[in-house]
Amino acid sequence: MHKEIQKLLKDSRGSHDLDHTMRVHALCLHIGKIEKANMKILEAAALLHDIARPQEDKEKGRVCHAELGAKMAAKILQKNNYNPDEIDQISHCIATHRFRGKLKPESLEARILFDADKLDSIGAVGIGRTFLFAGEIGAKLHNKGIDIAKTKPYTKEDTAYREFMIKLRHISSRMLTREGKRLAKNRHKFMVDFFKRLDHEISGEL
Repeated sequence: MHKEIQKLLKDSRGSHDLDHTMRVHALCLHIGKIEKANMKILEAAALLHDIARPQEDKEKGRVCHAELGAKMAAKILQKNNYNPDEIDQISHCIATHRFRGKLKPESLEARILFDADKLDSIGAVGIGRTFLFAGEIGAKLHNKGIDIAKTKPYTKEDTAYREFMIKLRHISSRMLTREGKRLAKNRHKFMVDFFKRLDHEISGEL
């Protein structure tokens, strides 16, 4: 299964590549052991959660990688001898891991994957990923004072700061597990302080 995942992610952008998947996997292992999750379900879900991300990026957000990824994962899991109940559980985790998704994570394993994926989008690594994504789509360095309602994804205004305003600043309050909430606190503070300083430096201050 690992080789198939590597193949599916080989053309991924750096912001959602195999490295991201492995960091989420590591966070899932950490949180899962503390929360007493079913690790077989959780590990498979973590490894497969972004396999449809290249398609979403190719379609500029018109495809939901979580929903498509759950369907793709089911086929992979069948070939790797997972039973129907395990496939349903893993597919649920993948389908519900997206912050902007319509579906809500119901199981413990789904909540842990949600938290682990979100933790990798905040803090120092999260800041790095948002700027990496902005560069991938040709966005500007910064757009202080933007009217978010007048901006669109996958444009030059889809900056790291826009992502912070729309999504990242809200993540710590959306965590679903006790350990996820604990880990999010320091990452959130670091991120908020960074974007405050960025505002100052962009204006020629400091």
